[in-house]
Amino acid sequence: MRELYWLQKDLRLQDNPGLLAHSAASELLVVYIWQEPRPWCNLRGVGKQRQRMLLEHLQSLRDALRSLGQDLLFLTGQPELLIPELTRTWRIERVGTSRCPGVYEAQQLERVRERLTIPLQVHAGNTLYGRQQLPFDLKDIPEQFTPFRKAVEPLPIELPIPAPEQLPPPPTALAFPPLPAASVSPHTALPLRGGSQAGQRRLQQFTFGEEAILQYKATRNCLDPLTGSSTLSPWLAHGALSAREVAHAVYSFEQEKGGNDSTHWLIFELWWREFFHWRALHDKHRLFRFEGLGNGRRNRFCTFDPRAFARWCQGDTNYPLVNALQRQLLATGWMSNRGRQISASCLIHELGLDWRYGAAFFEKHLIDYDVGSNYGNWQYIAGVGCDPRGGRHFNQTKQAAEHDPDGLFTAKWGGLRPKQPLFVTDAADWPLLPTEADEGDGEN
Repeated sequence: MRELYWLQKDLRLQDNPGLLAHSAASELLVVYIWQEPRPWCNLRGVGKQRQRMLLEHLQSLRDALRSLGQDLLFLTGQPELLIPELTRTWRIERVGTSRCPGVYEAQQLERVRERLTIPLQVHAGNTLYGRQQLPFDLKDIPEQFTPFRKAVEPLPIELPIPAPEQLPPPPTALAFPPLPAASVSPHTALPLRGGSQAGQRRLQQFTFGEEAILQYKATRNCLDPLTGSSTLSPWLAHGALSAREVAHAVYSFEQEKGGNDSTHWLIFELWWREFFHWRALHDKHRLFRFEGLGNGRRNRFCTFDPRAFARWCQGDTNYPLVNALQRQLLATGWMSNRGRQISASCLIHELGLDWRYGAAFFEKHLIDYDVGSNYGNWQYIAGVGCDPRGGRHFNQTKQAAEHDPDGLFTAKWGGLRPKQPLFVTDAADWPLLPTEADEGDGEN
């Protein structure tokens, strides 16, 4: 059989059950389709660092495929148009892909299926557990993290599948154009390269190399990337590493070197990622609604002030640490876990803006953007998601004192900006008043 595999969030050879399911074909066409994101919350396009990271993942995968006599066909457009056309042109008999969370992704998958006259097989995504392993139906998934974790914690995490030693060749006479070149290089503050091999090197370095995993729980909230965070998320987000690879690397380290609270905490973070993945599949449209999951949760009144949003995006607010964090994100495509919480809390509570605008800005720029984790965490801070406390308001003064006591991070990223006026006047001489917001009286 001549078959086609459509790559999405599984840009690796090892532990890729979807790709391996097509290894018995007589010929195999491996395809990646670049899609421009839909305009959303006054934003469009993809940030330069996020684009660069994805292109590096793809080039690394192409090199690995070529070593097996395969190749990667890179196309730009809509899968529901391109994939049916490819199946007709090359007389494909079966199509495969992996499942990705997200409403548009699910709708698109169904449109592809409707336009095909051949079978479309959808394989498991990049998760710790298969859907059949979960001890509950997806419709009954716990709404909060702790019950979810307690339910899945006893479950075994299957061993990663080794990379194939060979793959079927691509159709003959098929041209494979070069991939586009990235417009930027990695920032010197975060010199991470894309690709599965780079991800495996980073995993090895973080565990057995530097043994930084032994202090992970204490250092994970450091604002600079390589001083405490594992920084594995850019590879996990695009499937250049599998979640099971990371989990079993931790288990191997614990068996050889001994474990502690910090080694276990990295598994804990993988469970959070797993939770948001399955919640995204369950919540569907509710993941992107202002009221979030609903259920009587309180959502702050807000209006859209374009000036306040632009200031937050560019790091030009009256909160120096937030400015530094935003400027770090624009330059590197990355922000620490604690930094994301601080910045999100500022947009929601200090600036009084719709949380979805902040989530969309992160979506555009983060090199580790993951739909479930990104929107799920923003809902968590806004109090419309899975947080039983009804949201988190971080005291900006307290957070700066705890996480940047000497102001070094703020100074490094130019967070000290001139104070902004409380309001400006529009063309009709009506003042654009600031929204009501708490002035640093948050509980955290």
